[in-house]
Amino acid sequence: MGTEIDLKIDEIGVIFGRGLDTEGTMRILRILDGPAYSQAYLEELNLYSELLPLGREKPFTREQRHLHFLWDAFDKLPICLDANFGILFRRLIAERLFKKCGVGFIAEENFRFNFGQNIEVGDFVFFNRGVFVDSKGGVIIGNHVGLTEDVRIFTHSHSESSHIIREYKPVVIKDYAKIYTGAVILPGVTIGEQAIVASHSLVTKDVPANTLVAGMPAQVVRERKTDGKSGDELDHIWLF
Repeated sequence: MGTEIDLKIDEIGVIFGRGLDTEGTMRILRILDGPAYSQAYLEELNLYSELLPLGREKPFTREQRHLHFLWDAFDKLPICLDANFGILFRRLIAERLFKKCGVGFIAEENFRFNFGQNIEVGDFVFFNRGVFVDSKGGVIIGNHVGLTEDVRIFTHSHSESSHIIREYKPVVIKDYAKIYTGAVILPGVTIGEQAIVASHSLVTKDVPANTLVAGMPAQVVRERKTDGKSGDELDHIWLF
């Protein structure tokens, strides 16, 4: 017989497996000891992202809307503080909402995004608290990548002459890269394999592989100190 956490996760997984609808969302909220909403309310709600131009151009499916809603609602509930449950619950959602979600995905509290369906993550990717990903233009993240507290990624910009004119450019972060606290990555940037972005850097252009960049705007400071290691030898293990 499994633990209470195992039983809750298994029950939620079954609901997801059937295709998440309004009734399933209501059942999951009950499992989470969340507030009770009527079926009519959940069917009529609009998420902020749906009111954006891209949300009008590419409307959410009903399932995507419910998955986005549960992701954000979860962090308002006391149960989100249980890391054993929270990591697994967020992983269940990411596996169904993201365009791609590899194994071992970990997201801490208050990781926010606007279009989960435009996010691709590889294996053993880690998002710490307070990360925000503007994924309108697409975000592709490789294996064993870590984003620490309050990192910001943007994939769109506005015309100065007309705010409604937008340009979308994807951000790519390659394997074994690390992005440190408060860094900001602007649209169209590629972070090379095993690169490091220092805290509070503003990344406006591509970052070469195996380098450390820092500053506003970020510039190459030196090569990453790897002591001859690469890949798995770099011990990108986020939590035990």
